[in-house]
Amino acid sequence: MLFKPTNIQEQLHKTKLQFSEEQIIREVYLLLQKSARKEEKILKKISGNTSRVENSFNFDLLETDRIFHIDQIKEICINYRLRFLDSKYFKGEIPHKTISKIKLLEEKHEMEIEGFKIVAPSKLFKLADKDDPLLFAPIGNGYFYLIDKWGNDLHPMRRILVWPFKNIVNLTLLVVLISFLTTLFVPDGLFSKSNSQIEFMIIFFFMFKSVAAVVIFYGFALGKNFNPAIWNSKYFNA
Repeated sequence: MLFKPTNIQEQLHKTKLQFSEEQIIREVYLLLQKSARKEEKILKKISGNTSRVENSFNFDLLETDRIFHIDQIKEICINYRLRFLDSKYFKGEIPHKTISKIKLLEEKHEMEIEGFKIVAPSKLFKLADKDDPLLFAPIGNGYFYLIDKWGNDLHPMRRILVWPFKNIVNLTLLVVLISFLTTLFVPDGLFSKSNSQIEFMIIFFFMFKSVAAVVIFYGFALGKNFNPAIWNSKYFNA
């Protein structure tokens, strides 16, 4: 052959020799340092105060299945007894992959994201837990963009377990049900020789008052409230 074929790998190595090893290491170090400063800045924004209520995203680059209205978020929080609060109240750990997603999103949209909010169980705003938080950023007009989710999924029975706390009607129905079942376990003839519907109703009324008293005491003592009242409250005893 008149001309020798070009080996790209050899040419690449020749090009590499034009740069000193120290220069390459220095440039890589500066790049990593810049990335670390960027991540540190994002963490400060998540844990700090912000007055921004919307971010100037490029809507052509947003994933529509990650856009949620405040009413949709509120419904989920009420059904599963979750809170939707500013990220500064979050006491759990923000995963590194979430920080990386924020960084990539900022680079993609050429902007700095602020006003982070998190959906999570109340405990996560007080101490570390393993339930799944959702990180949102405000878009405007009551819409939020879901950036990331981490941790484990919620317990499959959580919605049923927190159903009594949804409103006063649900809680009353639960108290009635518990009272009725407890009354059924009272032995026949315990209070009189003959069983009658009146006796059953008296025992049931007594059980209802007892269970209701325990529920009311528990609610006041621990500062509990119904889901619609706490979903966006920053106070522990809301």
